[in-house]
Amino acid sequence: MNNTSETTASSGAGPWTGLILTAGIAAASFALRAIPGVDVLSPLILSILIGMALHNTVGTPAVAKPGVQFSLKVILKAGIVLLGLQLTFSQVVEVGWLGVAIITVTLVATFVFTKWLGARLGIDRKLTELIAAGTAICGASAVIATNTVTRGKDEDVAYAVACVTVFGSLSMVLIPLIETTVLQLGPIAYGLWSGATIHEVAQVVAAAFQQGEAAGHYGTIAKLTRVMLLAPLVLALGYLAHERMSGSGEKQSSEDKSGGGVPIPWFVFGFVAMVAVASTGIVPAAADPWHQGLTQFLLAMALAAMGLETDIRKLVAEGARPAILGAASWLFIVVLGLALVVATGAGH
Repeated sequence: MNNTSETTASSGAGPWTGLILTAGIAAASFALRAIPGVDVLSPLILSILIGMALHNTVGTPAVAKPGVQFSLKVILKAGIVLLGLQLTFSQVVEVGWLGVAIITVTLVATFVFTKWLGARLGIDRKLTELIAAGTAICGASAVIATNTVTRGKDEDVAYAVACVTVFGSLSMVLIPLIETTVLQLGPIAYGLWSGATIHEVAQVVAAAFQQGEAAGHYGTIAKLTRVMLLAPLVLALGYLAHERMSGSGEKQSSEDKSGGGVPIPWFVFGFVAMVAVASTGIVPAAADPWHQGLTQFLLAMALAAMGLETDIRKLVAEGARPAILGAASWLFIVVLGLALVVATGAGH
């Protein structure tokens, strides 16, 4: 099909075909986790892999394009808003001021270091920011949330997701091994180290609980506290994006404008509002599996859409430098987080 006919077909189609396709991929990603060994990968990772496989073999149907775009722009933001229901302000209190300080310093330092090194390596700013956010905060969820203001290519998103998947998985295996054979920090200190440095929430849970219930509980709470910092990061990046556009005279798209033209990612305020709702305790515990499952499903749909627009040839063309950046960023956050936990005596 030529470009003209593709454009015509996609412009006249509604979103349902694409939504059914992305929802089907998301459902398949959940089903695949029933296979032993596959369950180490989150539905988000599996969704982007399935989407990429389809796009680069049979192609993404033109009639599905509107629904794919809807998944990228609307479903994604709805999933991030619902993510707020998994967090409460009381969790921050449980971590304590020292734990919050360690998490914050580790996060900010990792983001700044990754940005600095990315510039030194000559890597595109947008790809660098996505790798920095994924490493510093919460893996794939942070990558796709950050891209709402960074606006990198789909290949940039896929590359960043690949980085946080590979290096987060290494942390999930190596950090418990180092704790058992070398460090023996104790459950609270170990939980803080794992929660402050491992990429994905699921990876933290898998690593932290290997050292017992206390370590698992504290590691999970530390990680969720870190996820809360996603909101200020996205707002800050949105502000910086506005400053760059103002300084260069670039025009903003209509969907980025609000009031005076400052790009405001409104969904972030929805995320914070959901944290506030969860903090009131009005959401019953029995509802947790339902809203958590829905959140994962919506984010999986968004990543399926990313995969359906990702050309592997362009991904390969990025070269090895971004992978080197991802590795350096991973080592930085793991070492810095450990150093801060040991130096401050946190958890003892």
